[in-house]
Amino acid sequence: MLNFCVKSGRREAGCDEAGRGPLAGPVVAAAVLLPDGYTSPTLNDSKQLSERQRNNLRIEIERDALAWAVAEVTPEEIDSLNILHASTHAMSLAANALVGRPAEGVTAGGTHLGKIKPEFLLIDGNRFYNETSLPYQCIVGGDARFMPIAAASILAKTYRDAIMIRLHQDYPVYGWDRNKGYPTAEHYRAIEEHGISPYHRHSFTLYRQHSLFE
Repeated sequence: MLNFCVKSGRREAGCDEAGRGPLAGPVVAAAVLLPDGYTSPTLNDSKQLSERQRNNLRIEIERDALAWAVAEVTPEEIDSLNILHASTHAMSLAANALVGRPAEGVTAGGTHLGKIKPEFLLIDGNRFYNETSLPYQCIVGGDARFMPIAAASILAKTYRDAIMIRLHQDYPVYGWDRNKGYPTAEHYRAIEEHGISPYHRHSFTLYRQHSLFE
């Protein structure tokens, strides 16, 4: 059973990202503010759920959350910032949308977006370069411990998967509908045979070390 909050009575929004490890595509982050006392029998860390469960929970979270937001950072920005800064930048963009300061391109919603605002951020992981006005706490493994972070992990994962499936339509040789841009043998083989796409991250090692796959 996941915990609802760190400190009772404080409006805590969860933040998480998806896509730090792939060779291609954006990193996507989400921030979610759940109603006080919110419960869900199936809400969990997105990595512990099936694709169908994640997609069903995305509908529930967007319906029930007081506010939610999803932000993406492009491969070009990842190459410029580095992946850690890009990930925390995406989380800050999403969190800022919850307090009524959405940036261009940030997807946001909820019945109280910008009206009932978070007072504190719960960040999944051990580092956060805060670009918001809110205090925060980093929590390692937070997506498996706290409901707001788990909800954010689901939105980030489902939105990023949908982006990679769309990109697959233009670049089907890389198998992004299956590997979502992650460094699989199939993906490396496609890069070796077809070169890189505009959506690959140039700051990453895009060609495999053959000993790992032979």
